[in-house]
Amino acid sequence: MKKKITALLVLLALVLGCAIPALADETAEEAAASSGAASEPAADTAAEVETVPDRVGFASFENVESRMRANNLKILSLQQSIGTLEDIDYAELEEDLRDALHSIVDQQWGMIQMEMLEPIAAKMTAATLEEQYDAVKEQFTDLREGKLQADNAGIIRQIQNAQNQIILAGESTFIALKAMETQEGALQRQLTALNRTVEEMELRYQLGQISALQLSEVKAGRSSLTSGLSTLRMNMEVYKAQLEKLLGAEITGQISLGTIPTVTAEQVAAINPEADLAAYKEKSYELYEAKKTLEEAQEEFEDARDEYKADEKKQEYRSAQRTWQAAQYTYNDTVQSCELKFQTICRQVKDYQQIWEAAKVSLACQQESYKASELKFQQGTISQNALLTAGDDLRTAEEKVENAASDLFSAYNTYCWAVQHGILN
Repeated sequence: MKKKITALLVLLALVLGCAIPALADETAEEAAASSGAASEPAADTAAEVETVPDRVGFASFENVESRMRANNLKILSLQQSIGTLEDIDYAELEEDLRDALHSIVDQQWGMIQMEMLEPIAAKMTAATLEEQYDAVKEQFTDLREGKLQADNAGIIRQIQNAQNQIILAGESTFIALKAMETQEGALQRQLTALNRTVEEMELRYQLGQISALQLSEVKAGRSSLTSGLSTLRMNMEVYKAQLEKLLGAEITGQISLGTIPTVTAEQVAAINPEADLAAYKEKSYELYEAKKTLEEAQEEFEDARDEYKADEKKQEYRSAQRTWQAAQYTYNDTVQSCELKFQTICRQVKDYQQIWEAAKVSLACQQESYKASELKFQQGTISQNALLTAGDDLRTAEEKVENAASDLFSAYNTYCWAVQHGILN
């Protein structure tokens, strides 16, 4: 499509002697650059809910999409390309094409009159004009039949898909950061416990109960854990800087994050795999593109069939027939892959829900265990270190609940993007 529009505009500039902007160049180029980019319920849903603007240095998950649409430079750039395509006046373009055709005809007539004086040059120019006429005629026909408009609508859909992919990347980064924050807490708790162990081991070494080697091994473990925690914090800073860039905020690597929304049992129960699959397939750009490729392959096969009279003895016809059959297999494989991915995410949402519920049961048991440890400590039957260890076990159970809730939300968010935007990575 880009090549067609570019060729048309260059041709018009040559024939009419005027400068016409290449309307689709930037659009197709930017869309191609963003196709690999890389989630929250859809924008339609978010628009219905009033949200409080984030304060400086803070980001809430609910505002990620709206902030990115308003401030992300890549998304804004792509939006300008969409605006350029939407601003095309097809009636005016049709008139320009008609004028171009008339101008070429006039020049062709001039070449006929010139042929007696400069026959060789006139023939070469006439051939060039013939090619130009055929190219403009093709564009004119595509415009009259609505093919050009359909192609531009497809480009707009491709760009919008690229924008959504960028937003999905932002939301995925937010979720990943929250998981890293939980991991940081776990490592810090382990380090605190290990520090207590080192103190105990140093005392036992002074009393001659352990060897110097045993003490050095414990300290080496602490050094390794400290190094891992430092690396994790560095990665968090990098991820936060990436999120700040995606949000269009000041890049400091220090942004604070709000909590991840909770997925309710009602939301999970509302998942309808069959009906939702139909919605996903209708909005999927991947399937749209695959269908378009299939249609183009069918057109090429039909052209070959007409050219070779469907003669099975012609190697060219047999080759075109095999290419068309291969295109059908490829399309059907794409459909099956998309259906499988969608069915998988629906199953994962329900599985993560049961994992979350099981984690909450375990947490309740751990809370009762900690209460018992507190009572024993008050009665003097266990040491303070034993109580602190019980507290660590409680916090571990709490983190398992947090991780399970995060996994559930991530899967449910992926499901929402599939149904509402047709994106399923």
